[in-house]
Amino acid sequence: MPDQTRPQRLRPEGTPSRASLRTAVVWDVLQDAVDRRVKATGKDALDILDTGGGSGKFAVPAARLGHRVTVVDPSPNALFALERRAAEAGVADRVSGVQGDVHGLFDVVDREGFDIVLCHGVLEYVDDPAEGVHNVGEALRPGGSLSLLAAGLGGAVLARALAGHFTEARHALGDPAGRWGEGDPVPRRFTAEQLTELVASAGMEVGAVHGVRVFADLVPGVLVDTEPGALDALLKLEAAAAELPSFHSVATQLHVLGEKRA
Repeated sequence: MPDQTRPQRLRPEGTPSRASLRTAVVWDVLQDAVDRRVKATGKDALDILDTGGGSGKFAVPAARLGHRVTVVDPSPNALFALERRAAEAGVADRVSGVQGDVHGLFDVVDREGFDIVLCHGVLEYVDDPAEGVHNVGEALRPGGSLSLLAAGLGGAVLARALAGHFTEARHALGDPAGRWGEGDPVPRRFTAEQLTELVASAGMEVGAVHGVRVFADLVPGVLVDTEPGALDALLKLEAAAAELPSFHSVATQLHVLGEKRA
C-alpha cells in the first residue's frame, strides 16, 4: 500500500525559483516515465539509478515517493552530501551512494538492475559518450527508461553571440566538440540529432526529445523576480516550447528519453 503521506509528484526540494524553472521540463518528463513504469510493472517502488547524481537533487525526492535510488558519482564529497541529505529527509534506507562512473559502471552496479536510469550532465565530461550511453542502457531492465540530459550546442552559440562574443560563437559552431575556446568550462556539447543517434545506437528506442532552458538563461533575472506572475508565465512558455523541434537548436540543454525494448 503506497504511503499516503508521501508527496504525490516528483519535484525538486524547496520553493519554486529560477533554478527550479530551468529543470521543470525534465522533472515533468521523468514523472511521466516513472508513472508509466509503475503502471507497467505493478510495483509501487521502482529501482532507479542516477549516474553522476551528486548530492541527490533527484535521488532524495524520488526516495520520498518510495522508490529505491542508487547514485553513482566519482566525487566522495558529493556522496557524503548525498548521505547527509537523505538522512535529513528520512529516506536513508532507500538511497545508496557508490563511488564510480559510467565507464566502470558494472564494477559497482548490476546489469539490467534498474527500471529508470538517469544520465544528467555526464556525457559532456566522459572520454567516450557512446560507451557511456551503451553502459547506462545495459543497466536498464527490459521496458525501462533512460533519461539523458546534456549541454546543447545551439544554446551556447546563442549565449555567446548575445553577450557580444561573436568570434567565440562562430568558433563553437565549427568546433567538433562545440567549444567556444580554451576558456570554455564545458568539454563537449551536443545537438539533438547527436544525442538521439547515441540512444538509438545503444539499442534503445528514442522517445520524447525536449529542449531545456530555451528562454530561462536569456531572460534578465530582474524581469522574473520583480514582475508579478512572470515566473509562472515563463515556466509555461518553457513547457510549450520544449517539445517543438524548432527550439531544440537554441536550447541550453537537451533532454532525450530512451526506452529499452521489452
